[in-house]
Amino acid sequence: MMSKLKIRNSLLLLLTASIWGVAFVAQSVGMDYVGPFTFNCVRSVLGGIVLIPCIWFLNRLNGQEINLAAANQECRKKEWKTLILGGTLCGMLLCLGSNLQQFGIRYTTVGKAGFITAFYIIIVPILGLFLHRKCGVNVWLGVLAALSGLYFLCITDAASQLEAERFIAWLPVGKGELLLLLGALAFSLHILVIDYFTARADGVKMSCIQFFVCGIISGIGMIFTEEPDIVSIFRAWQPILYAGIMSCGVAYTLQIVGQKGMNPTVASLILSLESVISVLAGMILLSQRLSSREIMGCVLMFFAIILAQIPGKRAKKETVC
Repeated sequence: MMSKLKIRNSLLLLLTASIWGVAFVAQSVGMDYVGPFTFNCVRSVLGGIVLIPCIWFLNRLNGQEINLAAANQECRKKEWKTLILGGTLCGMLLCLGSNLQQFGIRYTTVGKAGFITAFYIIIVPILGLFLHRKCGVNVWLGVLAALSGLYFLCITDAASQLEAERFIAWLPVGKGELLLLLGALAFSLHILVIDYFTARADGVKMSCIQFFVCGIISGIGMIFTEEPDIVSIFRAWQPILYAGIMSCGVAYTLQIVGQKGMNPTVASLILSLESVISVLAGMILLSQRLSSREIMGCVLMFFAIILAQIPGKRAKKETVC
């Protein structure tokens, strides 16, 4: 039987997926009041502020005490350099992915945005090939299923050409879908960088830094390309607070606590429900509906996500992703 701890952690991860799924609605609604850079600037700074007390809480929870006098000064300098470098690189990629996603949501439904963004689960193991990580058969089958799903979700026909608002006339992909795909690629690189640095630095502290970096860079984009005003920001206070506090601060902390002691594959499967919840949230809160073609794409994408997370046979002395 499943232990109480695993049941609790599974529920925490499900809550995390729910918060992230509903966040797509907040991101979509926020565009009614402010520009993408403004939205991401404010939400990211809020996320960083929320994580500051979370860092203190998790340190207490883990029984960690900082003893500056006893700590080796040279080691601490090296740790801080790694932490700042990792947080900065993660923040830059998070900024790229978040803003591509935010711009993309303007031109499509939150349900499609959720599933296309989830494509990073397929992209990550493929990018891992460049790091000499061999992919199992399940991943490649997942890639085929995901590509089929993306075809139904993204490839538009002549009847929907105007609605798609394409970047290039001959490109059969809508503007929003293309931006979201590029965002998924950025999030994939973001995950690989996180994977590298979390083995060398504190994950929550690094996340706090990345939110502030993302907020600063988005703020620069806001100043030069948008006309932000405090009135519009206050009008968007509900979606901004949800995206900043709940999606960035609370959900990330729940993920850290919930993944402790959980099988990574099981954790990934639970978190992938974010894409399904985004569709349900769009239907309930925004009355958005998907066509039968798009529903088929969502089903194929979700099948691909699950398939990619099933562990395959490991070859001797080789890492299988």
